[in-house]
Amino acid sequence: MKPWFNTDGISEREDRLKSSMRMVWEQHVYWTRLVINSIAFNLPDLAANTARLLRNATDMGNLLKPFYGNKIAAQFANLIREHLVIAAELVTAAKAGNQRAVADARKRWYANGAEIAEFLSRINPFISRKEFQEMFFEHLALTEREAVLILQQNFKESIAVFDKIELEALEMADTITFAIVKQFPRKF
Repeated sequence: MKPWFNTDGISEREDRLKSSMRMVWEQHVYWTRLVINSIAFNLPDLAANTARLLRNATDMGNLLKPFYGNKIAAQFANLIREHLVIAAELVTAAKAGNQRAVADARKRWYANGAEIAEFLSRINPFISRKEFQEMFFEHLALTEREAVLILQQNFKESIAVFDKIELEALEMADTITFAIVKQFPRKF
């Protein structure tokens, strides 16, 4: 039976990597949104949602293991985990109206984003640090906007922003996947 999607020119392994990479980035943004909502509305599922969101960092790192090994995978997972922890700090500070804490978290969040882009470009020559950083910074700006809208209970607009976040996440996932395939063509 032939699949419903076009697989011409793409190996099964490349298709699996692309699907898995897209899934973890989708989960990244969905679980982030759930944590934002949990913080914003003091929901009893905050601890469970946060634990699941943080697991996403490990899942992202695990996708790199077959290509870069355990050490690099763990380093990437730690950078993503830091990104997620800072995001929660930012939302919590914004909810409390603590602008000093918001500014501090935002500064650390963007520094972490730059570090993620630098890390990826260092391990893979087919990932442009500048281009990935631009994508990641757009992800940060959109996520912060989404959180502000949720805190303001402007749910319709927060969903419109989330749609952009989701597309950005898929673009980052595809950028990483295609770079891995280029870097390791014999594995595909």
